[in-house]
Amino acid sequence: MRTVDLIYRKREGEELAPEEIVFLINGYTRGEIPDYQMASFLMAVCWQGMTDREVSALTECMLESGERVDLSMVRGLKVDKHSTGGVGDKTSLIAAPLAAAAGVVVPMISGRGLGHTGGTLDKLEAIPGFRTNLTISEFQAQLQQHNLAFIGQTAEVAPADGKLYSLRDATATVESIPLIASSIMSKKLAVGLDAIVLDVKVGAGAFMKKQIDARRLAQMMVGIGRRMNKRVQALITDMNQPLGYAIGNALEIMEVSQTLQNAGPVDLTRLSLELAARMIHLSKVADSIDDAREVAQSRLLDGSGYRKFKDVISAQGGNPQVLDRFELLPNATGMREIYSPRAGYVSAVDAALIGQASQMIGAGRDTKEDSIDPAVGVILEVKVGQKVEAGGVLCRLYYTGDERVEEGAELVEDAFRISQQTPEERELILEVVG
Repeated sequence: MRTVDLIYRKREGEELAPEEIVFLINGYTRGEIPDYQMASFLMAVCWQGMTDREVSALTECMLESGERVDLSMVRGLKVDKHSTGGVGDKTSLIAAPLAAAAGVVVPMISGRGLGHTGGTLDKLEAIPGFRTNLTISEFQAQLQQHNLAFIGQTAEVAPADGKLYSLRDATATVESIPLIASSIMSKKLAVGLDAIVLDVKVGAGAFMKKQIDARRLAQMMVGIGRRMNKRVQALITDMNQPLGYAIGNALEIMEVSQTLQNAGPVDLTRLSLELAARMIHLSKVADSIDDAREVAQSRLLDGSGYRKFKDVISAQGGNPQVLDRFELLPNATGMREIYSPRAGYVSAVDAALIGQASQMIGAGRDTKEDSIDPAVGVILEVKVGQKVEAGGVLCRLYYTGDERVEEGAELVEDAFRISQQTPEERELILEVVG
C-alpha cells in the first residue's frame, strides 16, 4: 500500500481499514513516512473525521507502539482521572488524594500545560524538590505504599502519540476530536488501568467551545474505553470562567491546600468532590454514586485527603510543609490590582483571556520547550454573579518581571463584564456521559 493513496482516500471521506491505520502510524513512528505526508493525513482527518473503528485502531496502534506499565502487583482496581484542560483547573490535585484516601489506587500519568491551559506536572513542580520523573519501579512501589503517585509520560509509553502530538501542534490539527480522543486514551490505557474518569471542559477557556463538540469527544473516549473493556465515565463541565480563584502554578498549589482543608472555593470543591466520587464508584469501593459522594465528602472533612497529599509530596521528594506555610513556595515580587470601572454585577469572566494574561506574564508556555515561572499568575477577587463597587478590585496580577505586565493587565480588564442585572446562574456540571 502507498501512503499517498491512504491520504487521498481519507481526504475523500473514506474509512480506512485497521491495517491501513497501522501502516501509517508504524511507518511514521519508524521514520519511513515523512512529516509532510503525515501532516497531510492529519489535516484530512481534521476535515473528514474518523469512524469509531478508525479511532479504536488508531488508539490501539499508538498504545502498542511502546511499553505498557504493569501494575498487576498493586492490589486493587486502578482508576485515573483526566481533564482536557482549563484555566485554574487543579482538580486532579484534590480529587486524586481524596480517592486514594478512600482506598482507590490512583496512577496519575499527568501532562504539562501548553498555551493558556495549565498542566498538573507544572503545578506539582512548583513545590520545591517535587520529582515527577519517577522510574517505573518507583511508580509501582509508591502506588503500593500510598495508593497515589504522579508521573509524566515517559518516552517508552505511547511514543507514537508523542511524535504525532508534536506534529499536530505545528500543523494546527490539535483540535481534531478523533485525534484528541486517541491521544488521551492511548496514554491512559498504556498504564494498567481498570477505569478512567474524564473531565471534558467546554467554553471560552477550553479547547472545545461548543457543548455538542464536547459531547462528541466524551462519547468517543467513553466508546474507546468500553471497546477495550475499561469502565469510563465523562463529565462535561463549564470552562467559561476560571475554576476557583487562583490561576498560576504556585498560586494553585495554595488553593489546593485550602480546598483539601475544606476552605476552598465552592465551584472547585464541588467539582473535585464529584470527580473523586466517580473514581470511588468506578473502583467499586462504594456500591452507588450516592455512597461514593458520602465517602469523598468524609475524606475531605476528616482531613485524610489533605494528609494523603502531604504523604505523596514527601514520597516524591517535595516539602509537605508548603501546604501549611505558603512562603516556602515560589512567591512573586510584584503585584498589580485591576479595578472595576463601574458598579454592578459580574456577568462574565472570560477564562481564555485570564489564561492568556497569566501565560503572558510567565505562568504558561507557547511551546513545549519554554520555561515557566512558578511564582506568577492571577488571583480573582470576584466571580460571575458577585456584586462590585466602582473602583473595587476585580483581580490581582502577581509577577516577577514587568516586561509584559501592561499587556497582561489589558487582557484581564477585557475579561470582566459588569452589568446592572444579576446574571443567570450557570451550571458547573453540564452532562454525564457513560
